[in-house]
Amino acid sequence: MRRFVFPASLLLVVATAAAAAETSFGPHPDLSKPAQHWFPTVNVAPARGWAKGAMPKPAKGFAVNAFARGLDHPRWLYVLPNGDVLVAESNTPEEPIKGIKDWITRMVMARAGAGVKSPNRIILLRDTNGDGIADKQSVFISGLYSPFGMVLVGGTLYVADTDAVVTFPYHEGDTSITAKPKNLVDLPAGDIDYHWTKNVVASPDGSKLYVSVGSDSNVGDNGMENEKDRAAIWEVDRATGKHRIYASGLRNPVGMDYQPQSGALWVSVNERDEIGNDLPPDYMTQVRENGFYGWPYSYWGQHVDDRAKPQRPDLVAKAIAPDYALGAHTASLGLTFYDGTLFPQHYRGGAFVGQHGSWNRSEYAGYKVIFVPFANGRPSGGPEDILTGFLSDDGDAQGRPVGVTVAKDGALLVADDVGNAVWRVTPQK
Repeated sequence: MRRFVFPASLLLVVATAAAAAETSFGPHPDLSKPAQHWFPTVNVAPARGWAKGAMPKPAKGFAVNAFARGLDHPRWLYVLPNGDVLVAESNTPEEPIKGIKDWITRMVMARAGAGVKSPNRIILLRDTNGDGIADKQSVFISGLYSPFGMVLVGGTLYVADTDAVVTFPYHEGDTSITAKPKNLVDLPAGDIDYHWTKNVVASPDGSKLYVSVGSDSNVGDNGMENEKDRAAIWEVDRATGKHRIYASGLRNPVGMDYQPQSGALWVSVNERDEIGNDLPPDYMTQVRENGFYGWPYSYWGQHVDDRAKPQRPDLVAKAIAPDYALGAHTASLGLTFYDGTLFPQHYRGGAFVGQHGSWNRSEYAGYKVIFVPFANGRPSGGPEDILTGFLSDDGDAQGRPVGVTVAKDGALLVADDVGNAVWRVTPQK
């Protein structure tokens, strides 16, 4: 397993101690004591891409094929009512480097495959003959600004750029949109924009949008005055653009979806760094209106993070513990509930999670797609691997899964931003 070691002049080393047994999954994860060090752990799986003909490994009873290859850093997916698949090709917006820590972070991300220039566009994929392979591909919208989330309500397509939710007219069957975007609501961005991905989903009745906005630092490092309206999920009135904070204390909320049985909105959240290999776990949780989930003052409910300044015991006292841990530093980005009928009954109503993979843990974590079963609207079992093999035997990243969604035919689609592909998972025939 290869590890990237920075020059000593950067005062950064790579931890090589073996990781503790992974116990940070489920509703009641074991939480180790915080372990702060002078030098953060950096262990990057170098991005290599897939060799010709290679692909991820599906779980027993399933098959995988490339729905599309040759994409340019595909991050997020959205399925239109006619079955067309939209792919946000996107990356970190180009911004000035703010100090040595920012420079180091960008070096690490480039090594991990995130150093490419943002394509700033949405691609449309269409499978015209139903063989499970997109045979038609077109640039759907170009000239965006680090786009990520997408949702269609009626005849309007909403796109979450890093700095705004913008709208476009859509007619069924369109393969491209040339209309200029209209701004619905500005989003926090700026020169740092530490967590740049912004996601958007619509309420079941279509009257509201829910927009995820990540923090601008790890634990408020740049001052809480710079975290205004961040680390939160916004509720936006679709007609007027007026917004309010719906839930807060969520360091980096990304994937959002409605659980089919309960109708509740759930979110996947990436937790903070630099307090240990196994602490704290990333998680998914039901989003409670006006709920506070701890960041930056505490994690997993009321476990205080002493690094947050000033301390806020009043907020810690009301911090909500998440519903389900997804492993420490797994970078659990994608989240979709299975509402199709192609997969066996076991998968109905459960959650698929795209784990982009760790870069700051002594032993790699994530780099796969997992499934969490649900019963009666709640998690009902441990995580199950559904798509693996993104890491090579020698520790290179052949791919990194991000967005996950359910195709119109019930297949699972997975965006792979290092492999530049969209994978399609189906039951084995």
